[in-house]
Amino acid sequence: MNRREFVSGLAAASAFANVAPLAEAAEAKRVALVIGNGAYRNVPALLNPPNDANDIAAALRRLGFTVSLATNASFDEMRRGLIALGREAAGADMAAVYFAGHGMEINGENWLIPVDAELKRDTDAANEAINLQSVMLQVSSTTSLGLVILDACRNNPFAAKMNRSIATRAAPVSGLGRIEPVGNVLVAYAARDGTTALDGDARNSPFAAALLRNIEAPGVEVTFMFRNVRDDVMEATRNAQQPFVYGSLSRKAIYLAGRPADGSGQAPPPSPLPAAVSPAPTSPVIDPALVGTWEIMVSSGRGQSRWIWQIMSDGTYRFHAEPQRSARAHEGTITAANGRWTLHATRGLSGYSDGGAYEIHDALAVITGKLGTGAWKRSAE
Repeated sequence: MNRREFVSGLAAASAFANVAPLAEAAEAKRVALVIGNGAYRNVPALLNPPNDANDIAAALRRLGFTVSLATNASFDEMRRGLIALGREAAGADMAAVYFAGHGMEINGENWLIPVDAELKRDTDAANEAINLQSVMLQVSSTTSLGLVILDACRNNPFAAKMNRSIATRAAPVSGLGRIEPVGNVLVAYAARDGTTALDGDARNSPFAAALLRNIEAPGVEVTFMFRNVRDDVMEATRNAQQPFVYGSLSRKAIYLAGRPADGSGQAPPPSPLPAAVSPAPTSPVIDPALVGTWEIMVSSGRGQSRWIWQIMSDGTYRFHAEPQRSARAHEGTITAANGRWTLHATRGLSGYSDGGAYEIHDALAVITGKLGTGAWKRSAE
């Protein structure tokens, strides 16, 4: 069972347990600017960005964002859209920018390219393209999250024909360059710095398709949502493309599509975990209320699966899934007392461990671990 499968399971379980509706997530002010540039005038067109932008805009609206949408935007349209967003973002709970199209690094600076750009020389970028730093600045004044999502790492035809003003700049860099956002800003690249992303041959790019599958999943903290996107893209591209997220947020959990079942907005402090798998304790500590068989239903692109956890009074557990291909069976040791738990796999899943908090409500257990919060239903088995 990989990290993505475990988080997906928590998300599905939270939905099963009647998590807070999306309307709750929309109570605070959320604003977004979505841009999809495909009809470039001076290089070959990109097919997917307008589709990606339209579909992402619709998803953000369903998540409670007030969205400004621009397709095939010129430099002036992008500039004015960002200025308007910055004004709306001041004091808002969340502000987001999604850009699909061409982007490039020039001498350590990252640029988003409008459809009317010519970029005959590297020095033209300051007057014909949008600097990524200015985009991050426009979303930085929110109270909770400033989010920049860039499907702009494609193999860029501007770089090949551009005249460089200094000889040391002669070798163009693929994709976008590494950045270090500050404050409450996260920046997500479709492909990590120095690499390129695929445009795809379907309606959406691989990155946009993965984002659309995950962005509205309830009960998944935003950073874990991007981990799910990463895994989806790497699976779809056979590891040819690896998305990457830059930025460092506080311990406060942030949800785009509603909080998990316990309704908390604060991630619990992580429990200390041993560096290596520990042997079974000689005197296991296990809450009798947690002993038994628990199950969750998990949805994925391959359909629904049933995950079953058997927790024994001797401090051991067994996990399996139906169908078996949906998650790897494993077993190990578990402790649970006074609302805290730890788990260590000893067979079937090398080196896996977790820990956190739990609450028992009759036939429902609300489990919080290092990857999120979910709800398990007591099984009749």
